Amino acid sequence: MARLQDKYQKEVKPALAKAFNHDNPMAVAKLQKIVVSMGIGDANQDKARLETAQKQLTRIVGQKAVVTLARKSVSNFKLREGMPVGLKATLRGTRMYEFLDRLISLAIPRVKDFRGLSPSGFDGRGNYNMGLVEQSVFPEVDPASLTFTQGMNIAFQTNAHNDAEAKELLRLLGMPFRSDK
Repeated sequence: MARLQDKYQKEVKPALAKAFNHDNPMAVAKLQKIVVSMGIGDANQDKARLETAQKQLTRIVGQKAVVTLARKSVSNFKLREGMPVGLKATLRGTRMYEFLDRLISLAIPRVKDFRGLSPSGFDGRGNYNMGLVEQSVFPEVDPASLTFTQGMNIAFQTNAHNDAEAKELLRLLGMPFRSDK
């Protein structure tokens, strides 16, 4: 069992049940999945860039990243339906908690001029989205072998019914949110 998964069971779940008056333990908010995605704009011109980004994302998340394809053709971007445009990986279970642990304890503290995560990344349904400007903040990526910097989006899906419950869940798991003051 991952360290954060154990922390959720022993500390976070009882604290959330008490804070939001849940009598049923199944009603307590929990993290369902994390989706890590990268948009690769030059993927159709430069196949090597797509392969390199796929190897890096696979190394970061711990499972094979899937190539995403364009759903529509856009002539202004020289994009046809079915062309590769990005990468994504959906994490669940133990792998999800291990990734979250590495994100909180290793990657986020390495972000330059970090002042906390924006609390405005919630969507109103208990899900949170955040972005990273470059992949080199993860220790799995060797900065000497980088040929390009690539940003990524990280989406946290919870079963919380509102943003307040989801924010408290993520805060108790260790997400460093910026204060609104």
